[in-house]
Amino acid sequence: MTIQPAAWAGPADARPWRSSATLFQAADVLAALIAASLPWSTTAPSIFVGLWLLAVTPTIDWRDYARSLTRSAFALPFVLLLLALVGTLWSDGAWADRLHAIKPVVKLVLIPPLLYHFSRSERGFQVCLAFLVSCALLAVYSWIVLLDPTWKLTATASAGVPVKNYIDQSQEFTLCAFALALPALTFWRGGSVIATAACLSLILLFVTNMVFVASARTALLCIAVLLALFAWQHLSRCAALLLLAGALAASALAWTASPYLRQRITDIAVEYQHGREDISRASTAQRLTYWRKSFSAFVEAPLLGHGTGSIKRQFERAARGESGLDAEIVSNPHNQTLNVAVQWGLLGIVLLYAMWIAHLRLFAGEGLAAWIGLVVVAQNIVSSVLNSHLFDFHEGWIYVLGVGIAGGMALKTKAGGQP
Repeated sequence: MTIQPAAWAGPADARPWRSSATLFQAADVLAALIAASLPWSTTAPSIFVGLWLLAVTPTIDWRDYARSLTRSAFALPFVLLLLALVGTLWSDGAWADRLHAIKPVVKLVLIPPLLYHFSRSERGFQVCLAFLVSCALLAVYSWIVLLDPTWKLTATASAGVPVKNYIDQSQEFTLCAFALALPALTFWRGGSVIATAACLSLILLFVTNMVFVASARTALLCIAVLLALFAWQHLSRCAALLLLAGALAASALAWTASPYLRQRITDIAVEYQHGREDISRASTAQRLTYWRKSFSAFVEAPLLGHGTGSIKRQFERAARGESGLDAEIVSNPHNQTLNVAVQWGLLGIVLLYAMWIAHLRLFAGEGLAAWIGLVVVAQNIVSSVLNSHLFDFHEGWIYVLGVGIAGGMALKTKAGGQP
């Protein structure tokens, strides 16, 4: 889907919000609070999002905002939500399931106002810094919890995970580590040893936590892809080969030094081989079963799918007369494409990938904002192979905030403002 962009209105066109500078600044502060609270809570970010909308709405020049909606990066989240709403009409799922399935899509429509706001704001990097500092504190606290579990803030299922779960924690740390990669390289090339060492120390904090404390295998896949992306974007061929050699050496060292990491990798084969006999150790076998059933459901209704909230009903039908894994009933196939395909068919898949591509195009330029946004979108696409991360609460909000804030900064840079 291609929507021709209108000419982008830069900061000079932002006169309406100058009379509400206090609200504009409050919106920046609230965005920072959303970012800082996201690694620790689900309730606090939701509250701050509501307050952010209240603060930012009076600052919007609605004519200018309407023109921005001609851009695909702005419009496609609304189109996806429209499809989810209309999809309830042909869904065979219960109405409770239909309404519940709309909620993960609703948050995507915060991307356009975030893009618009941070194309005018001067504080986008401060919001990114709030998220980085919060994640760094979480990484330190994670080591404390590993050594003394009584320090846990909530009852989590994994050692060394003080809040939420190891998947969310790994996604945050991966994002932060690679967001810091470009500043580290820039400082190194500029001869700033102290700044380079600070960036590398933070990267090491996040990476060692994933190696020795808690890591999701999805994050390990993302790391491999993001390493290749970083080398392709920012390194010469010789430097890329050195990075590859260093990464292989570091991986070998991590494999040797971390029994935890070895177990996480070798468990893949165990989960596949024994998952059908022991569902408690069936992560790999579960995913393969979910994917097979979801693909079969998609084939039955390839064009428009079975409707919003229909995944659970399709699994109920497939479970009749089955046992073990084949009898499991879920509403999440742990693959973003299949999640969309079962509900909205090929139309949904086209819109999903069109949105991803439109957001990737936002970050085609140079600079730190473009790199952060590129990491956010690439991480979401890769991790969505093994999960429905765009629709999950935590990873979905990382995507919304990352694309909205970094995308706004990138648009500001392209319009001639300060990066």
